[in-house]
Amino acid sequence: MNTIKASEFKAKCLQLMDEVAETGQPLVITKNGRPVAQLGPVVSRPATLAGAHRGKITIVGDILAPVDADWEAAR
Repeated sequence: MNTIKASEFKAKCLQLMDEVAETGQPLVITKNGRPVAQLGPVVSRPATLAGAHRGKITIVGDILAPVDADWEAAR
């Protein structure tokens, strides 16, 4: 994780924000050598799990048809 002094951050704020957005790497801002804040990328998460994989999963074939395989159930 990269660190930067608060005075440098103040001078280069917009540039650093663009850099964090592009790389996804968070940036720790220090004041007098102590960490005081962290600038990180926004991570978007779905509100619910329903539909979270929409567009990422494809169904191949007929999922309702019986499987033509012989098998025995364990007792």
